[in-house]
Amino acid sequence: MIKFAVIIQKGSPMPIPGDLLTTAMAVMPHKNVDRALEMALGLDVPFWPQLPHYSYYEDMYVQASEHFPGAVVDFEKRTLRFSMDKFIAELEDCLAHFEELEYFDISRTYSSVYHRFLEHDFSDRKSIRGQMEGPISFGFNVLDQDDRPIIFDDTVRPFLLEFMAKRVNSQLSRLKQLHPDAFMFVDEPGLQFIFSALSGYSDQAARPDMENFFSMIERPRGVHLCGNPDWDFLLGQDLDILSLDVYSNGEIFSKYSASIKRFLDRGGVLVWGIVPANFEPFESENLNSLEERLEEIWQELTSRGIDREFLLSRSMLSPATCCLVNPDGEKTVEKAFSATSLLSTRLREKYHLA
Repeated sequence: MIKFAVIIQKGSPMPIPGDLLTTAMAVMPHKNVDRALEMALGLDVPFWPQLPHYSYYEDMYVQASEHFPGAVVDFEKRTLRFSMDKFIAELEDCLAHFEELEYFDISRTYSSVYHRFLEHDFSDRKSIRGQMEGPISFGFNVLDQDDRPIIFDDTVRPFLLEFMAKRVNSQLSRLKQLHPDAFMFVDEPGLQFIFSALSGYSDQAARPDMENFFSMIERPRGVHLCGNPDWDFLLGQDLDILSLDVYSNGEIFSKYSASIKRFLDRGGVLVWGIVPANFEPFESENLNSLEERLEEIWQELTSRGIDREFLLSRSMLSPATCCLVNPDGEKTVEKAFSATSLLSTRLREKYHLA
């Protein structure tokens, strides 16, 4: 695959919209597919929901495991494991399909929700978005027959990187058939663990792996995570968009102003996850307090030399995190979606954004 980079000059058009438009994380607590799709389609940049409470097939790790040699999914116990013997037995068949892009797309079996999403007309939207679990999180989460994360296996890990890149490219190609400015999130909730001395797979090891992984992915591409990694590391990756939980991590994130400025100047877009989706923090906030919290972060960045108007042109809004465990089921998550839209409308009017 040809490796390439696109440098977008400051102020030039970009395929990913900014101007404080809304999107959200894909994992949702809903069991009703129609309602989940209604919520996702209600945002400016819609996405297809991942609904593990509806079916274990709709779990983000399980969906990423489709066709992965060695994957062992127990749908009754709701577990995903890895077998090296099974990997060896299945690898040849997988490699026989390696140049077939459609082979790596998500089948109807592994997500009926995804295929329902593909039936919609998005011609009036500025963009649409998909997502796929990233190799670092998948590699940490999936254990082999010896209860060892497969990220540590020097044979499996390089294959995992290429396999997941093909999965991202396949979905992006499918989405671009519906909208020319579709883009992808690579979900990496486990990325923050590489910065722990106890992880066994350090950021020094992860850096070339991540650079290789993103070099294999078509643009536009980006990362979503809710944790708190080394932001210099992540902002330095060749990404077009970065989605993060600034409700919890905004004060820390704003200290990385130099890296943020470089990311924005080369065409990057930030998705500010500002509205909490968890019950208790959501109940403690309102639109005024969330607006104040977000503008404090922006003011910090402005004071460090980032132009406010340019920053907002490269920004979107979203809920802060996914949440599957609220005591009121999906109600708070739906309120968070609504609050995100209301906050977007308020701020877009305040800053005269089209």
